[in-house]
Amino acid sequence: MTGRILVAGVGNVFLRDDAFGVEVVRLLAERPQPPGVQIRDYGIRGVHLVYELLDGYDLFVLVDAAPRGEAPGTVSVLEVELPSPEAQPVIDAHSLTPDAIFGLLSSLGGHSGRNLVVACEPAEVDAGMGLSDPVREALPHAVRAVEEILAQATGAGPQADAGEAADEQECMADLTRHLDEPTQEGGAQDAEQADQGGSHSGGAGAGD
Repeated sequence: MTGRILVAGVGNVFLRDDAFGVEVVRLLAERPQPPGVQIRDYGIRGVHLVYELLDGYDLFVLVDAAPRGEAPGTVSVLEVELPSPEAQPVIDAHSLTPDAIFGLLSSLGGHSGRNLVVACEPAEVDAGMGLSDPVREALPHAVRAVEEILAQATGAGPQADAGEAADEQECMADLTRHLDEPTQEGGAQDAEQADQGGSHSGGAGAGD
């Protein structure tokens, strides 16, 4: 499949593991991607994301921290069907769950060719900055999961297995450098970001 592809990270960087999606797309944005792929951090701007999706995409990949009853750090790839347009979504302009994002999109008459969620089981979502250890260690797994999805969708081909360990080390080294950098007030990572995970599971639905 080729066409317009959007990979969106959502979450709040001030709620620990909720920053998973934000960190994943930050890492992805620094790596070469196939043509036609847009990598964007929407933070807590869920409504902005929904209106962006109204333009129409052939593939939409949402990256987010989502509790699903798995071990902390578990990365799941879920295929999602849009709910009925008659369903009434619960709308919070600053923080939308995957279910609410897809519900609002459907209620506004939007759609995309295929919808996937790359979700991570959070360990800590209380106030504070910085991912928990299991979620931080899951970042490379989530990055690789998204890149495998994109490779399949664009026909670019998956990365060679021999390079996976090097890719994981590169992701972790980049994350370490990022965490060591001083936070700049008013920077790109305002109050709007997401989180991380470790193992893989699959399923249908947008998560809880």
